[in-house]
Amino acid sequence: MAELIAFMGQNIILATALTAWLCAQILKTLTSYSKHGTLNFERLVGAGGMPSSHTALVVSLAWAVGLHNGFGSALFAVTIVLAGIVMYDAAGVRRAAGKQAKVINKLVRQLRVEHTVRDITLKELLGHSPIEVLAGAILGIAVAYGFAKF
Repeated sequence: MAELIAFMGQNIILATALTAWLCAQILKTLTSYSKHGTLNFERLVGAGGMPSSHTALVVSLAWAVGLHNGFGSALFAVTIVLAGIVMYDAAGVRRAAGKQAKVINKLVRQLRVEHTVRDITLKELLGHSPIEVLAGAILGIAVAYGFAKF
């Protein structure tokens, strides 16, 4: 375990990506607290919310690779394509799944009154709005630049 932690500390690109993810998760928890007035620790690991931690992670990874290996490198091309797929998924597919879950939960609540459906609740906060994805991308770039100074 100590070797793994030492490796992660020595790999600046990995450290950059993990730091961006952690910063986003902390910010997500704080923005949720600001919005709802209660501290929800599930926000530290959960999907959805402001900013997108998935986006922060992959964009910081791509940007760190670009800063380290060059923005014309093949590795940067791979990581930027990966980042694009993750951001599309966050704002598209997962967001749509969250909206569908919200509708299904509403139907289940209505049918529960009639006792025709078992108690079930689907997770609604899955994806991100475009602004949450943009905020995650900005955070990811900022963290990558911060680590580039080391």
